[in-house]
Amino acid sequence: MQRCYLDWNATAPMRPEAREAMVAAFDVVGNPSSVHAEGRAAKALLERARGQVASALGADGADVVFLSGATEAAALACAGRGLLGAEVEHDAVKAWIEPSLAVDARGQVAVEVPEQAVLQVANSETGVIQEALPQGLAVVDATQAFGKIPFAFNWAGCTAALVSAHKLGGPKGIGALVLKRGTDLAAQLLGGGQEMGRRAGTENLAGIAGFAAAAEAAMRDMEQGVWGEVEKLRNILENVIANSSKDTIFVGKDAPRLPNTSCFAMPGWKGETQVMQMDLAGFAVSAGSACSSGKLRPSGVLEAMGHDEETARSAIRVSLGPGVREEDVVRFAESWLKQLGRRRS
Repeated sequence: MQRCYLDWNATAPMRPEAREAMVAAFDVVGNPSSVHAEGRAAKALLERARGQVASALGADGADVVFLSGATEAAALACAGRGLLGAEVEHDAVKAWIEPSLAVDARGQVAVEVPEQAVLQVANSETGVIQEALPQGLAVVDATQAFGKIPFAFNWAGCTAALVSAHKLGGPKGIGALVLKRGTDLAAQLLGGGQEMGRRAGTENLAGIAGFAAAAEAAMRDMEQGVWGEVEKLRNILENVIANSSKDTIFVGKDAPRLPNTSCFAMPGWKGETQVMQMDLAGFAVSAGSACSSGKLRPSGVLEAMGHDEETARSAIRVSLGPGVREEDVVRFAESWLKQLGRRRS
């Protein structure tokens, strides 16, 4: 059976540039905190990668703190600060905030006091992009946006931003918290002075090198219009399904969305069942975010947007990437429609 990977928002396949950078970094034997020649070589690689990530994020003049991923970045940025957010935020963010901000039917969040708020640039489940990021936000979650749509930390005007390497073709287990220079933030992991005193522990040098290489490659993709081609494939997928199934609900279709993401629901057909049936047919898709997969609960994101529980339980997410072909999305749509026909008969 020919497999087709359509779950890029969960994790993107590793870019060859990232793999090559990691292999080279494995040969750098020194600890970046050591003062001898080997340590200085490791430190140079670390700081070069820091500059590459900062440049890709439009964060010149900001502090880039490397850590294990966006989940740890959310904890470091949000813990103990009494910040507000919305139910559409990722669970890694909601664990540290009060999810009380209003969400409309298009997935747009109303922020009254930016300095006390956390806001995502784009939603991982629906792909919905916030039409406006208020200046002065305490924390911006750019995890899904970075590498797919233009985002620059400096023009976002926020205090902190979360990003993760594996969402843009870097390795898993490495991410960054970007901070406006001079921000006072208490470290959560203690025991060393690494990462400007904000995150103790020897840096994951190979992961960081892979992250930097992936970030640079992702910027080149955007400049070359790669995601515009992906958006065309997403639209083809939705059109094939919509033309044969008029009652399919496409979530967020009337809002700006990530170019690669389609979230749709067939009420009464559980998302988990759809995912398993499509897996058996050779397609990798998901029901909600990867971190929520398997919890057998309705999507809190869809419920926050006003969808009923049945619809929220019946949604799946298909997320594409530059390696996907038109025949892949057409084959998926036809297979999904075939399973729907069997269910109805």
